Amino acid sequence: MEVTISGRRSLRGELRVPPDKSISHRAAILGAMAHGTTVARPFLRSGDCLSTLNCLRRLGVEVELAGDTLTVRGGGPEAWREPSEALDAGNSATTMRLLAGALAGRPFRSEITGDRSLLRRPMGRIARPLRLMGAEMETRGEGERPPLVIRGGKLRGIEYRMEVDSAQVKSALLLAGLQADGETRIVGGRSSRDHTERMLLLMGADLAFEGEDALVIRRSELDPAEIDVPGDLSSASFLLAAAALVPGSRLKLLGVGLNPTRAGFLSVLNSMGALVLESGYREACNEPRGDLEVGSASLSGVEVEGWRIPALIDEVPLLAVLGCRARGETVVRGAAELRVKESDRIAAVCAELRKMGASIEELPDGFVVHGPVILRGARVDSHGDHRMAMSLAVAGLCAEGETVISGWECVDISFPGFLETLRFLTGS
Repeated sequence: MEVTISGRRSLRGELRVPPDKSISHRAAILGAMAHGTTVARPFLRSGDCLSTLNCLRRLGVEVELAGDTLTVRGGGPEAWREPSEALDAGNSATTMRLLAGALAGRPFRSEITGDRSLLRRPMGRIARPLRLMGAEMETRGEGERPPLVIRGGKLRGIEYRMEVDSAQVKSALLLAGLQADGETRIVGGRSSRDHTERMLLLMGADLAFEGEDALVIRRSELDPAEIDVPGDLSSASFLLAAAALVPGSRLKLLGVGLNPTRAGFLSVLNSMGALVLESGYREACNEPRGDLEVGSASLSGVEVEGWRIPALIDEVPLLAVLGCRARGETVVRGAAELRVKESDRIAAVCAELRKMGASIEELPDGFVVHGPVILRGARVDSHGDHRMAMSLAVAGLCAEGETVISGWECVDISFPGFLETLRFLTGS
């Protein structure tokens, strides 16, 4: 599917962005591991989150999605049953990795597969520690890639130092640790997003924090909860970036999640010269949220170092787009993890923005953008990656002429209705 984005159209208005994808996934999976009925609203009806629900149903979990209200009637993980066929995680690495951690403690065989993009994602990073805990984990793809075959059962707690700063790997170990004898101590990874830890505490898990870099979880049962899901900050970031770039824009987004492990993009956007105003700050269900307002601004280039990447991992392609219109150099380093996302996001964003006139240099772990340049509409490719498609749409909004983006259907993975939202805000 192709869409055409017309440039130089200001964004004005006030709206709510879709519910948080990461929290929606976790509400479903942790609700299925709890004893009792968990309700989450509003739940994100995206391709990735629906894959999670379909997998849970195949495990025998009673799941109902009515409108934007999710109801999960959990009987604890011991009520899960062996699936009769492979669980299809679609495009969702979150589904695959978190369910692998949960299934590691179940005394049956299960297999998790996915689409062509997911089958390229590395899974050795979860298979290795789960094997140490006692699960049999087989990665059937080349180079420890999916499909995953899991023969779970009795687990033992371990101490494990994280190989990569990944919330999905950390979450998989936490869900396995809930079912293990003894304590599971995870060293490192504290700077990656912490939605799992917050929800586990909300649901009564025996979870403790040690020092600055360690988590300890012990075998425990989860209580059900009512979960109020905030707006997705990653989805909001595309609209905030567009409003900062396109002259005459003024935008207010309501009820956006402001978890500090996700808010790195906001601080970088501010440091580039865009004034992002926060108001109405509040907390619900252990998650902070508030309203964000931003207008068009004159931007300057910045250097984003590796320690900042975990808090803005989904928004790195957007930094390349912002750098095209900022004065001076925008440099991103320490983002090699982007090479193994839904696409090689470093190579993809550099290649596609060059088609629009960008001066951008690809690095092994990031890029250097020389700005400002005048972007011109072109035919570009999403590479089947929802974050790439939306980043290119933002580039198209601040370009001259029309930009045609192929592979647009992937946007439904995280932001259904993104194109309609842009049309509403631009009056087109």
